[in-house]
Amino acid sequence: MAILNSIRKRGIFLILIIALALFAFILSDVLAKGSGIGKDQDTVAIVNGNEISRQDFMQQVEATQRNLGPNATTAQAMNMVWERELRSTLLSEQYEELGLTVEREQLNNAMRTSLAANPTFQNELGEYDEGLVQQYVASIKGNPQLYGQWQDYIKNIKEAALQNMYMNLVKGGLVSTLAEGKQQYHFENDKINIQYVQVPFNKIPDGDVSVSDEEIKSYIKEHKSEYEVDKQIDIQYVSISEKPSEEDIQDANASVAALLNDRIEYKDTVAGFRNTNDNERFVNENSDQGYADRWYFKKDLPAPLADTIPSMKKGDIYGPYEAQGSLNLSKVIAVAQLPDSVSSRHILIRYQGLQTAPQDVTRTKEAAKKLADSLSAAINKDKSKFETLASEFSEDLSNKDKGGDLGFVGPGRMVPAFNDFIFDNNEGTVGVVETNFGYHVAQVLEQKNKQRAVKIATVTKNIEPSEATINNTFSKATNFEVAAKDGDFAEAAKKQDLTVRPVNKIGELDANIPGVGNNRTIITWGFEEETKVGDVKRFNIPGGYVIAQVTRKSPKGLMSVSEASAKVTPILRNKKKAEKIRASISGSTVQEVASSQNVSVQTATAVTMSNPIIPGAGSEPKVVGAAFGEKAGETTGLIDGKTGVFKVKVLAVNKAPELDNYASYINQLNSGANAVNNKLYQALKSKAEIEDNRANFY
Repeated sequence: MAILNSIRKRGIFLILIIALALFAFILSDVLAKGSGIGKDQDTVAIVNGNEISRQDFMQQVEATQRNLGPNATTAQAMNMVWERELRSTLLSEQYEELGLTVEREQLNNAMRTSLAANPTFQNELGEYDEGLVQQYVASIKGNPQLYGQWQDYIKNIKEAALQNMYMNLVKGGLVSTLAEGKQQYHFENDKINIQYVQVPFNKIPDGDVSVSDEEIKSYIKEHKSEYEVDKQIDIQYVSISEKPSEEDIQDANASVAALLNDRIEYKDTVAGFRNTNDNERFVNENSDQGYADRWYFKKDLPAPLADTIPSMKKGDIYGPYEAQGSLNLSKVIAVAQLPDSVSSRHILIRYQGLQTAPQDVTRTKEAAKKLADSLSAAINKDKSKFETLASEFSEDLSNKDKGGDLGFVGPGRMVPAFNDFIFDNNEGTVGVVETNFGYHVAQVLEQKNKQRAVKIATVTKNIEPSEATINNTFSKATNFEVAAKDGDFAEAAKKQDLTVRPVNKIGELDANIPGVGNNRTIITWGFEEETKVGDVKRFNIPGGYVIAQVTRKSPKGLMSVSEASAKVTPILRNKKKAEKIRASISGSTVQEVASSQNVSVQTATAVTMSNPIIPGAGSEPKVVGAAFGEKAGETTGLIDGKTGVFKVKVLAVNKAPELDNYASYINQLNSGANAVNNKLYQALKSKAEIEDNRANFY
């Protein structure tokens, strides 16, 4: 009571404090937005100064993920939307800079092409009618969803028209000339015969040539565009799974085995799996997987059952047995001789109200049944009429012109009622079958390879870890996390017999971690500013835990020396080897150089510019190019090639004869313009200034 009285006395004071706190919170948000601090919270990216809104982007990602289906990840949808938005933004800048617009007539022509086959916009002659388009737009203006879809359609049509104009302008500037066609012809057909000497780089052992970190660093700076990288991290992790213990498996075995026998429940006897007469209900009430009503041949059964179930009698039970992390009981509930495939044909009669029926079907269900019965009666009198009647009456357009032929199918491939009819009846049987597609006048044509088949009812119980096991796993993960934070990660893993898995070069927007799967949480943590190299954290994952440690953090910029070393070191080493080889060479002719280096002179014939392969040396564009610059009888200087130092003497130059027409070579060059769309986009993207904030939201 004393506390309550104290609160009452200071009520106004408390209200003022709360009000000031709320005001300060709102004011800080306003100031943050006004100063640009909060901009990253509302903007997914800024491309050349153009903002991509967070809200719009997220809505598009959600819609795209829905369209991709249940197996699509957020990362997949996000990357698709990102590429689409980035492309649209970059190209829109180009349209604006060039003053490209879509005029009304262009839009009409584009719509005419797009909508020509749509019956909604065709007149009585089957032709596209612009007036019908206007009527349609007027009719949907009151429906925000439909009208919004129409506006999106128009936006896409305009975007496609603008892109087509822009790409055609670019392609127009890429048309090859007669001179270029002639040049390409000579590149492919002018040939030279050469004599050459090659002093290979591997003549000098790698150990004799050292490359310093400073030299690598200097090379990286001189070739920045080749060695730029985005933010990256390396991690190492261990995973600890909540696997059922041996005791859990034994308990599960006992629990499943208990389902076999009858039990007393509220003084009533409840039939067990062995004695139940309603197998479907028993499975659905006691199993982690529902009852599957189907026939199995031996080839269809999984490994634990294939050698046992086919020889069992009706009522026999196999199990408990373990399969794919579950314990199972399987009971044979029916045995029959069935064909493994059946050929059949049908005449489909639809009626009004079926979801699968077109809107123009006006026949009632009663009329459909009457028609199907009369067709069945007529065919049973004269089976030769089936094809003719199918062609005239069947509403299955996929096979009516084939006499309703459905070909051969295995058990369970058709809807249940139709499947039962063609597998349970003899060859030649004709009858009426009702399904959700309508009424079928069906005939069994041929049944192949009759063999023993069984129906089985299977009770499946997933083997789950007990509470004690879950608690032990949590303790193990927590203890490891503490040990890894306080000591050496690898040593702590070794003590607990855990495998350390390294994952290198993880990008800021990557989603998949090998061995873990899709897990943005771990990656986001690794890139947070507060997370330092050496930090350790435990993460919950389905079925257990991952304890991860950041082992490297690399900012956006140039590769480190250690990252680039594998690529740069051979380049610099070969450059130094070339200098040593040049210094050791004496003589000016090919033969003298070969003699001084104790290598042989080799010959190559019919070498071309377009395919600069030197037999015995491989692809050497620089060497071949230098050789083509000399006349017959002339010798090049020393050339640093890809595989060694070369000297070449040109023996003969065989110029291809001039042609009257170089059109085929011009067309060959012009064919490369077809790839301009993607190459142009990549060029615009590499030139653009892009501030990418996606990692803040995904």
